[in-house]
Amino acid sequence: MMSDLFVLELDGLQQSAVDPQDPTRLVFDYVRRIGDLIDAMPEGPLRVLHVGGAAMTLPRYVAATRPRSPQIVLEPNEAVLARVADEMPLPPRSGIEVRVVDGQTGIAQIRPASQDLVVLDAFDGGVVPEALTSAPWIRQVREVLTPRGVFVANIVDRPPYPRIRPFIAAARDLGGLMVAVEPATMKGRREGNMLIACGAVPTGAFDDGSTDFRVFRGQAVVDAFG
Repeated sequence: MMSDLFVLELDGLQQSAVDPQDPTRLVFDYVRRIGDLIDAMPEGPLRVLHVGGAAMTLPRYVAATRPRSPQIVLEPNEAVLARVADEMPLPPRSGIEVRVVDGQTGIAQIRPASQDLVVLDAFDGGVVPEALTSAPWIRQVREVLTPRGVFVANIVDRPPYPRIRPFIAAARDLGGLMVAVEPATMKGRREGNMLIACGAVPTGAFDDGSTDFRVFRGQAVVDAFG
């Protein structure tokens, strides 16, 4: 525990932070930006697929802000799941179903056109597995999204963006491209979390007016990262 937070560390990095008393408190800035996107989506329950679970920060957030939302979490790390279940268990009747499976295997078991939102926030050794940023996997994401669904991915990168450039090239035909990135990462000072959203991305996603994240939309995404 750190202060009043449950903080999960993996590979020497802080991967998740959960406030046991307030699941709507999103501590990490990039997670808050994904929360802004979720908040901007149409009202009511959402069907959400999370690829990568860790301490279940975003599933808990959706359960608290969108009651009765059916959610599926794909998380292959049994040791992490056991620790989270022991130290920070999910609330009863949360609507969150955790499947001990990797993203590649797990997404093949999801019904077509069944998900309003797919969130990719999975890491292995501090980076997103290449298999989860490949064109074939993105095609599978496209298949499970509803016609008005949204796909958002958190990818750590820095100029000249060797990880997100091929991802954007593969995902751009979903439409609605939007990228949010910290200025320090744009300037190449360090690697940072870069958020890429596509599909029926709502107006106001990634920006609640309280952050210095730079947000790129449409052609500006292609010009900067294409």
